[in-house]
Amino acid sequence: MNEQPRKTETDGFVLQIRKIGNSVGLILPKELLARLNLHEGDKLHVAEFADGTLNLSARDPQFAKGMESANRAIKRYRNALAELAK
Repeated sequence: MNEQPRKTETDGFVLQIRKIGNSVGLILPKELLARLNLHEGDKLHVAEFADGTLNLSARDPQFAKGMESANRAIKRYRNALAELAK
């Protein structure tokens, strides 16, 4: 139960699911948090793939999609936006 997360060069970190109050959670090692610049209260987004793998990301994929749309609109309507900004 007191097993510490292990780091191997090929596999990354091995995390254990633990009981936290009435819930369960993953404890992320300090060195991983520091390397990813994550702090208590930050959100991680989980993507599940068909092969059963999970991807954890500090970036919100919906925000990225929205920014792509905004960038396309900015390029398309550059002149109109420049006139509106005057």
